Amino acid sequence: MVKNILLGFASLALAVASAATSYSVTFYQPVMINGSELKAGDYKVELKDKTAVIKQGKVMTEAPVTVQNDSQKYQRTAVRLNGMQVEEIRIGGTSTRIVFDKASNATN
Repeated sequence: MVKNILLGFASLALAVASAATSYSVTFYQPVMINGSELKAGDYKVELKDKTAVIKQGKVMTEAPVTVQNDSQKYQRTAVRLNGMQVEEIRIGGTSTRIVFDKASNATN
């Protein structure tokens, strides 16, 4: 009985640890990420290792990113652009900042 309970907790911990972190982001205008143009709208951003997967329905693009944890929490989610190119996303309610790799943005 105790082994079953411990096995259940271990399985749950493993599932939580391997789950990707995801956030909701709204783009208010068309944007470019890793050479892909995304229309304005609501998207889900999943972080898997050093890659961001941006999804909206059947539309999906991936981009290499660096995830930074700042000393302050952001009050709201903000997207920093350079023209149409997404440079970073600051996640509201957290201290998480997703910085998109400039090399991949320039080549695609």
